[in-house]
Amino acid sequence: MKIGIVGAECSGKSTLASALHAALQNSYPSVTVIAEYLREWTALHGRPPIAHEQEHVATAQVLRVQQAQTACVVIDTTPLVTAVYSDVLFHDSSLYKAAVVFQRSLDVTLLLCLDLPWVADGIQRDGVAMQQRIDTRLREILLLHRLPFASIYGAGPKRLEAALRAIDQADATRRIRRPTPQGPAWTWTCETCSDADCEHRMFSRLTQAHSVRV
Repeated sequence: MKIGIVGAECSGKSTLASALHAALQNSYPSVTVIAEYLREWTALHGRPPIAHEQEHVATAQVLRVQQAQTACVVIDTTPLVTAVYSDVLFHDSSLYKAAVVFQRSLDVTLLLCLDLPWVADGIQRDGVAMQQRIDTRLREILLLHRLPFASIYGAGPKRLEAALRAIDQADATRRIRRPTPQGPAWTWTCETCSDADCEHRMFSRLTQAHSVRV
């Protein structure tokens, strides 16, 4: 079971990954969290990566996932987030192709919404405006490439509960149907209206006035 957590800076990705590690222990014989390689890289170099270093960060994260030998892998930030930052900050869209392929290989993608207070975490300190730009672009890419995802809202236990429901749904579908070349077999449905296209329509209305770059 491969669970990818994506979201803009300071959206609670690492906190949720840690909570999921504890919560999933009773559901899987072994659970591993793949920590965000960006944090390690930044601590080593004392700065965020610049344009030509983004690909290394994304590749290293993928390699760590591939090396995991456990029944359940929780990925704290996937290469898709790195690709979005590379696009928004450096106008480089070259990382999208590989990032989308990797994202399709996951069993569930959890998109963390911006309903928590923004707090600088030592890596990204660009503020709320940049956080919103990244969130918008990330949603555009997910929808553009028809990558299934679950929007995770709430704080503390509520956020964890929402994530676990999405994982349970994805796991149940995975046990029944094998993934296809086009992507995972599961589709997230909105808890409020039970409409699988709800997220797509809601966000499309917000971005219909803007053209989507490939």
